[in-house]
Amino acid sequence: MSVKKTAEEFFAPADIRPNGDRPWDIEVHDERFYRRVLTQGTLGFGESYMDGWWDSLQLDECVARLNKSGVRERAAMSWGTKLRIGLEMLLNEGRRSNAFTIGKRHYDIGNDLFSRMLGERMVYSCGYWSGNPPATTLDAAQEAKLELICRKLELKAGMRLLDIGCGWGGLAKFAAERYGVSVVGVTVSEQQAALATERCKGLPVEILLQDYRDFAAQYSLSQVEGLRLCSANNNTKPKFDRIVSIGMFEHVGYKNYRAFMDVARRCLKEDGLFLLHTIGGNVSVRTMDPWTKKYIFPVGMIPSIKQIGRATEGLFVMEDWHNFSADYDKTLMQWFSNFHRHWPEIKEKYGDRFYRMWKFYLLASAGSFRSRNAQLWQIVLSPTGVPGGYHSIR
Repeated sequence: MSVKKTAEEFFAPADIRPNGDRPWDIEVHDERFYRRVLTQGTLGFGESYMDGWWDSLQLDECVARLNKSGVRERAAMSWGTKLRIGLEMLLNEGRRSNAFTIGKRHYDIGNDLFSRMLGERMVYSCGYWSGNPPATTLDAAQEAKLELICRKLELKAGMRLLDIGCGWGGLAKFAAERYGVSVVGVTVSEQQAALATERCKGLPVEILLQDYRDFAAQYSLSQVEGLRLCSANNNTKPKFDRIVSIGMFEHVGYKNYRAFMDVARRCLKEDGLFLLHTIGGNVSVRTMDPWTKKYIFPVGMIPSIKQIGRATEGLFVMEDWHNFSADYDKTLMQWFSNFHRHWPEIKEKYGDRFYRMWKFYLLASAGSFRSRNAQLWQIVLSPTGVPGGYHSIR
């Protein structure tokens, strides 16, 4: 059987036809595409798109169909991917010495890119479109998400909030202005730290360029067996009333999930609340898709319910678990629309290959959420349980 015929049969379960006439079909420009996908899996699929070997009028729907049918999962398990997973399991990519890699290689790409893509508040996480009333614009959806988080945390004036992975300071600024809280934000991105500090000027907000483990070293000794992350300066600062982490847990890595939760627990007051906002997966994994890892997020993986549950056991009581993953599909499509519309303004700096790479990243991600292969969770945790129960907010 020819390589082309084999590839056609490979895509058939997803109802995708090479050189078909439907918008989600694949238009092949280079016959080498077939062998590359069959031998290199999802890495070859993404790289051949970057190289211009194929196109799809509706790339997001193409990937959604590949996910829903299981074709993309089978492609991901090429022999090269299996070997890489084996090697990565021997390492701890989320180790402290590697903490700033994700900041340098992704979040420091350029504020000119992210400011054009993300909208007014520069919030790089899922907007909340399905509130009451539903949001109709990206900026409204992001503001609704920030408001939702503040309400779930039951913020009150005078409280101290720790934001682990504070990004460009969107939530810190919102919470300080709207709720009168003081905020400490932690990030491993130099460009995020600089812009967040500038945007929060005049507010009770402190932005630190620091790994979450180093920040937590000033708090009380971990009670979790085997963890000794703190320094001799224990109990030198007051703990936080509330903690939030938005879109950062995806960079922690499964070997560090427990350490991350321990950090949050020891920085939080006994009567405090912790909100974790994270992308989630339907099954437990120990690595990331090879194309995404190589070109977009060099450090990270998507946690599962099981992995989060094990990491929090004995440290927190789960008060609320909210899934609004369909809203991430809408958010990503809006991000791509912004990116595409503003591309002529930054094209000279980034180049055509970057455009195809970023387009593939945004639209393939939208397809993953549309197929429900990826989830978006907001989880509210308390140290010992809220007296009388926690009241869920939507």
